[in-house]
Amino acid sequence: MVEALERHTMVKASIAAWNAVMIRHHELAKEPVIEGWARAGHPLIVRRPGCSDTAGTIPLGLPLPPAHGKRRIAIALAASEIIEHKPPPLLAEAAAAAPSAWRATIDRLLELCPETRTFGSLAWQYLTGLPYLSQGSDLDLLWPVSALMQANTLPSRIAEIAQHAPMRLDGEIVAAAGGVQWRELAGDDGDEVLVKAPTVVHTMTKAAFLGGLLP
Repeated sequence: MVEALERHTMVKASIAAWNAVMIRHHELAKEPVIEGWARAGHPLIVRRPGCSDTAGTIPLGLPLPPAHGKRRIAIALAASEIIEHKPPPLLAEAAAAAPSAWRATIDRLLELCPETRTFGSLAWQYLTGLPYLSQGSDLDLLWPVSALMQANTLPSRIAEIAQHAPMRLDGEIVAAAGGVQWRELAGDDGDEVLVKAPTVVHTMTKAAFLGGLLP
């Protein structure tokens, strides 16, 4: 039995479960890359639940690469239909799939926080081998807050790296309450930030979030 999974968790569906999804959604089964997704061993990503999701299921997403329309497909599976789940890949691992022009920036990001994970185009290209990255791709990251000192300095240090990066740095700083877009924490626009928790979105003060408090 799979317990509640955090947003951005990467999961794999059983082939039988995926075949059932394809039967329910004939329009998806017409695309070979989607129809063969589970057989190829490719993952899905946990998202926040939507209004149309059935209670008790796990909401999942499948972002297709640009060559396949860059569509974002939303499905939901029962916990019993998931055969594997793990966090999104570490940036240090996924860096092998990154453009050479990104290397210096990635090195700086890893010096700042070796535990940084990635969940966007770079992660999908690394995990599937499909061409997700393009010239205009962002680098989507998750920075875990491991200590109060790091929490207080992390947003400004990310901003310093972003200022000289050849790509846009996007993503969230993640603490006990959920994830906050790093630019909200680095900016001076008010004291409240929008926190994305597994099932809800709420606000709290920057100090409370970075201090590791729960809502």
